[in-house]
Amino acid sequence: MSNYLAIATVTATLQRTLQATIQVDVDGARVTTVRPDSVGSGTPETGVNLYLYNVAHNPAWGNADLRTRNTERDFLKRPLVALDLHYLISCYGNENELEPQRLMGSVVRTFHARSILTREVIEDTVADSTYSYLADSNLADQMETVKLIPLSLSMDELSNLWSVFLQTPHSLSVAYEARVVLIESDDIPQRALPVRERRFFAAPNQPQIEQVVPQSGRLQPILADSTLIIQGQRLQSNLTLLSIGGVKITPQQVSTNQIVLPLSSLPQGSLRAGVQSLQVIHPRSTPTRMGRNARVPSQEMRGIESNVAAFVVRPTIQETSLSNLDETADDLRTAQVTVDIDLPIAKTQRVVLLLNERSIERPAAYLFDAAPRTADTNSLTFSIYDVKPGEYLVRVQVDGAESLLNVDTNSNSPTFEQYIGPTVVIP
Repeated sequence: MSNYLAIATVTATLQRTLQATIQVDVDGARVTTVRPDSVGSGTPETGVNLYLYNVAHNPAWGNADLRTRNTERDFLKRPLVALDLHYLISCYGNENELEPQRLMGSVVRTFHARSILTREVIEDTVADSTYSYLADSNLADQMETVKLIPLSLSMDELSNLWSVFLQTPHSLSVAYEARVVLIESDDIPQRALPVRERRFFAAPNQPQIEQVVPQSGRLQPILADSTLIIQGQRLQSNLTLLSIGGVKITPQQVSTNQIVLPLSSLPQGSLRAGVQSLQVIHPRSTPTRMGRNARVPSQEMRGIESNVAAFVVRPTIQETSLSNLDETADDLRTAQVTVDIDLPIAKTQRVVLLLNERSIERPAAYLFDAAPRTADTNSLTFSIYDVKPGEYLVRVQVDGAESLLNVDTNSNSPTFEQYIGPTVVIP
């Protein structure tokens, strides 16, 4: 996190970044950080003025410091405030030579190309003798990077900003937001001793899932044909059901502490790639009386449910194909790549294609999103563009779950222990 110098450090970093570029684009231009008033403002005759006109709380980090004290009012963690900084960048100069417009182009180009304040840029600013008063700033250590986002102000907002707030004639301007600055207090929190033993607390007879691992090994990927080992407590009952992604199934191998489930036993088409939820259910049935002697058939009650565990199923590419190949003027290619997956992909899932050239000399790499889908499908189409010819290893990511590459296990092969597929050739 950052200390109280974070806001000033962001301003100084932006000033230093702009100064390095505008003085090259327009001779004699300089960057100031003063209020753009009409009298005695110190704004440059030729240059850019960077003015912080608003500081707002960042809503995404609004709950980041909840529960900072215990019942004795001692700090459990350092209080944290998250801020977004709003800057007005105004350009000044000879209107006849279009200096304000040239400076505006330089500003927009610079902030678009350097929209993230990297650790190195911040450290260089703090180390600059011009900003000796920022020597104790630790903004460079902030875990969240500061990003520049252009703000689209309407004509009414710009008019109010200049005429009401600043009360000065309008100058060619653009607004940016620096998001997010995290300022932490210097209070010393207290930390309890670590827990020696982890115990799960559950209601009587409630099943408890502790971990879900593939039978092939704890660190091995889970595929569509994997067998899951579900470990926990009180897993067995007169009737034990497993709920996976909303589908209920009766496992064949159940004990008190372990359930074995081949994923191939799930109904066809019910398993999806990506994160899956799993729950153990012990249903119960009870008769319902109507009148003194009448009965109706027993109704299945919801029963006792375990905690919800999660596991990730990785897709497997079965086939790749290329179509609609075209060549651009730069000897690059556009085409459509179709990838067939072993699991159905829901239309709402995000799918990404990853291409890595099979080359040892400056191999190229690309990433493309799948085309929109109107229904669940096992066949995905990707429109690729500006790709150089070559042979590429193909992977897909479905909600972050990445397909595996094939490895050459033939010790006599020249590609032994190298990735060899699946591939697509772009001629």
